[in-house]
Amino acid sequence: MQADSPTPSRPGRLPEAQALALADVVAYAPGSIVSRALTQSKIGSLTVFAFDAGQGLNEHTAPFDAHVLVLDGTAILTIGGKPVPAEAGEIVLMPAGVPHAVDAPKQMKMLLVMLRG
Repeated sequence: MQADSPTPSRPGRLPEAQALALADVVAYAPGSIVSRALTQSKIGSLTVFAFDAGQGLNEHTAPFDAHVLVLDGTAILTIGGKPVPAEAGEIVLMPAGVPHAVDAPKQMKMLLVMLRG
């Protein structure tokens, strides 16, 4: 079941007691990456991204573990120099302190779960 509104009621917070279709939270935009924070707290965050074909995030590191759940399409995650393809329905751990990058050869949506601690 889907919520009446595909977006959270306020930035950084999920709507309460509602089912939410994650892939509908953000729309693709030509030549862009679109993101929407669903929840943010001192212990972590949930953010949904929509990447247009050919878009990506350059290599960087994070001080905390990051989990990528692909919602639509295929992501090519490069983690510690190793390419890791992931398709819709698959999840990948990007460990804290390890350089990683995200590429979308075709349109792709993902949920990023950051856990601090």
